[in-house]
Amino acid sequence: MLPLLSHQQTLEPVYLAYLDALEQSEYSGDIDKRYSARLVQATDNSVYQFLPQAVLYPKNQQDIQIALTLAATDAFRSVTFSARGGGTGTNGQSLTHGLILDVSRYMNRVLEVNAEQGWVRVEAGVVKDALNDALRPHGFFFSPDLSTSNRATIGGMINTDASGAGSLVYGKTSDHVLALRSVLIDGSVLDTHPLDAGLLCNPDNVSDNPLGQKLISAVAAVCREKRTQIENQFPKLNRFLTGYDLKHVWNDNLTQFDLSRILTGSEGTLAVITEAKLNLTPLPTERAMVNIKYDSFQSALRHAPSLVAARATVVETVDSKVLNLAREDIVWHSVSDLIQEVPGKVIDGLNMVEFAGDTVEVEQKLASLEAVLTEQISKGECGVLGYQVTQDKPSIEKIYGMRKKAVGLLGATKGRRKPIAFAEDTAVPPEKLADYIMEFRAVLDGHNLQYGMFGHVDAGVLHVRPALDMCDVEDEKLLRVISDQVAALTLKYGGLMWGEHGKGVRGEYGPSVFGDELYGVLQDIKGLFDPDNRLNPGKLVAPKHTGALYYDIDSAKRGKFDRQIPIEVRDAFPDVMNCNGNGLCFNYSSFSPMCPSFKVTGDRVQSPKGRAGLMREWLRLLEAEGVDVNALAKAKPLGLLQRVQNTLNAQRDYDYSHEVMESLKGCLACKACSGQCPVKVDVPKFRAQFFNIYYQRYLRPAKDYLVAGIEDSLPLMAAAPRLTNFAAQNPLSQWVIKKAIGYVDAPALSVPTLKQRLDGHASRGYDLATLQAIPEEARSQFVLVVQDPFNSFYDSGLVLRFIQLIEKLGLKPVLLPYKPNGKPTHIKGFLDKFAKTAQSSADFLNQVHKLGMPMVGIDPALVLCYRDEYREVLGANRGHFEVKLANEWLLNVIKDLPAKAAQGKQYTWFSHCTESTAKPNTANEWTKIFAHFGAKLTAVNLGCCGMAGTYGHEAENLERSKALFEMSWQQTLAKIEQPQVLVSGYSCRTQVKRFAGYKPKHPLEALLELANIYTQPT
Repeated sequence: MLPLLSHQQTLEPVYLAYLDALEQSEYSGDIDKRYSARLVQATDNSVYQFLPQAVLYPKNQQDIQIALTLAATDAFRSVTFSARGGGTGTNGQSLTHGLILDVSRYMNRVLEVNAEQGWVRVEAGVVKDALNDALRPHGFFFSPDLSTSNRATIGGMINTDASGAGSLVYGKTSDHVLALRSVLIDGSVLDTHPLDAGLLCNPDNVSDNPLGQKLISAVAAVCREKRTQIENQFPKLNRFLTGYDLKHVWNDNLTQFDLSRILTGSEGTLAVITEAKLNLTPLPTERAMVNIKYDSFQSALRHAPSLVAARATVVETVDSKVLNLAREDIVWHSVSDLIQEVPGKVIDGLNMVEFAGDTVEVEQKLASLEAVLTEQISKGECGVLGYQVTQDKPSIEKIYGMRKKAVGLLGATKGRRKPIAFAEDTAVPPEKLADYIMEFRAVLDGHNLQYGMFGHVDAGVLHVRPALDMCDVEDEKLLRVISDQVAALTLKYGGLMWGEHGKGVRGEYGPSVFGDELYGVLQDIKGLFDPDNRLNPGKLVAPKHTGALYYDIDSAKRGKFDRQIPIEVRDAFPDVMNCNGNGLCFNYSSFSPMCPSFKVTGDRVQSPKGRAGLMREWLRLLEAEGVDVNALAKAKPLGLLQRVQNTLNAQRDYDYSHEVMESLKGCLACKACSGQCPVKVDVPKFRAQFFNIYYQRYLRPAKDYLVAGIEDSLPLMAAAPRLTNFAAQNPLSQWVIKKAIGYVDAPALSVPTLKQRLDGHASRGYDLATLQAIPEEARSQFVLVVQDPFNSFYDSGLVLRFIQLIEKLGLKPVLLPYKPNGKPTHIKGFLDKFAKTAQSSADFLNQVHKLGMPMVGIDPALVLCYRDEYREVLGANRGHFEVKLANEWLLNVIKDLPAKAAQGKQYTWFSHCTESTAKPNTANEWTKIFAHFGAKLTAVNLGCCGMAGTYGHEAENLERSKALFEMSWQQTLAKIEQPQVLVSGYSCRTQVKRFAGYKPKHPLEALLELANIYTQPT
């Protein structure tokens, strides 16, 4: 049976005492000591895993001051901190065993935009893309780019001196920092900005903070004194990142000093940055992108310098491995027309070249490059196979979207070995890059490793991710070997191992890069700011006389914990194990489908990454208890009395399973993660697996039985719909249902019912025998409508109008007998019942499938369940039946119908989350269909509506459900006339009716209106 699980990772006494004292102070932020919250913050986008003591979410700068001031007292001088933003570090940058200071939840405001002077002032927790959303109306953008821009925070960018595409033109983050406001280790505030050298003679001129005066004077003096050594020792690189930028604190002629340059790139080891003043870049008036295709990755690399010489703004490269993974991902539908195949050739490398600026300049550069490329192709030079040009901004952004997803896509590589980050941001002089990469590849080939490559060849930075299995002890040892080899190789080519993502745990390589004298200077600076080594200790450098760095390449990795889970269990929970921490599920935008529960709570526990991490620990703890999870999944529940007793004792007895349940029950089961996540983490799948096991020990809530039984009970309720509606819809019943079951706003059954609406209609009365009796030559004229419980019983008018549409198109509709789909039972984790329901329906649909007539379903979530959950649970027993979505079927039908002239009708289509992520081309399909019927359809990109099946009907979810609707749907609906709104998902239409006050049409209903004036060909 499922045992009580204890993690035994209690808080150290000094931290417990500190947090108790903090709670009694004027600190106003959140303090999260839950094991689940600690686990989620124990990982980033690296292979490392350090469990923090707790997580602090300060609401403002004063909270950080209070926290650090309290920690400066003698009782708490052993308490350590690490500031954290988006958690996108690739080398454990913000991971710690101390306290996490997460500024992303509350300190995320754009404080001031000065368009006249071209600067912005922001809090450290602002996400980079969110900042650009705020700047766009003013004609500016914050130009340092990075692949994680939809979740990385400005504070994180400053602390790692982040950069990315176009850095030769746009520079690094440090090039845009005008001023910083930081909280020092003693809790005092320090403002830093450029200072004239003459002011440094009098400390009172530079700061009113005594510690700040000391820091400015000392750093200015040592960096001026060591100027010659710094100039000689530091590599001459665009991307050179020291951690403490000794070189640029002084300008070239030593007339101006700026301590902000020391803080930028310091990875939170010197101070906690709370605000930044940043300079801005005007948005270019013209952009053009050239996608150049090559016969090999080496050809692409060697061609890059000539592209840089052509004064390109950006030159990005990807290899064939990344391209092939992109072709298998949801992202490819958006770029396939922009990166077309070259007939008879294999594309093994791609350079993406962008020109940005004023129109004349861009056009001249573009014409010049096109002429060169055309000549090279004709002569068969440089391995160039072909190129495509695009000059519209949406297409350019789609290309960058594919490139930015490359990091996550590599995690989707098949097999136990996955490309991972540990030596992926090396930088060398661009002219040496091709030769360097050939040696790098020789190193990896010598270890028989697979790898993927992509990056910024214009800056000499290429991301190389070798594939290793961190659950394999030998592969973990190999990581160390390769790290050492790569570190030596970069030095050989005059480069650096950390050219873009910061050092993190790689600080051990510092002495070989800086030399003993300058490394000693770095240690001294750390000692000035943080003498007791309490701010992100163990990273970059440690103060002198405090011992070696806490962390290095060999520090604790996620694989150390994952390998404690048996292989057969890992194989049974692939989605749990495959999450690589890339964090795309933390996308800030409320107009992105993934992940609604994180967007509405701001709690990383309520995210796909968080849930996967909690599940991995759950599996590990079960193994530690000697429990076979696979056997447990097949076990029967405990007796009723025992489950009652366990449930009653749940408040008394700690069980880690409750923390997992708290996370998973917040999931909407929208399945956006299974489509949008680069590694296809399917949370609803393992959520159902967990529910199935959890409720063997504990009682299920009554609402679960209500949801799971709805498909079976609907035909009975529909026998007396008015009576059922009266019994369920009156105020007293609704109050009882809410209080006793926890269910709200249940929809009313359709009156008249579908059976009544179609009484005597030719589409009814078919069973398998009558279908088999249809002559084969006549079957092409029949269309079989597969019923789903929601539309057939709650929106029967829609089913009727679909049948009428089929008739208008000259075909013969058949309403197949109602068969439960099973999705509600799967969502609630009744896996045995789901398997039986799915097998019964699959058996019937396979028999119908043999007849060769198209089967079509209306609701996207239910139709896609046939393709996904059925295949997962039934395997080969699912058979080969196919139920098409209405749009898929219509695309084939209109091929035989003449297009209708434009009628001036306009509609706006709102998609279902499951539909838009599992079938990303659906919008284009509906647009094409409506155009054929003479109407214009516009698709809008939105987040979740907040209903997601029955989620929004559960009382405990009502507040979140409404908040999600308000995030993107409400404001978009308000801009569109009601008759123009089309919504394909039943749950989405229900949510619109509930909160917007009207019931929108399904696209099929709009098509019927158009078809009523449609003339059939003779």
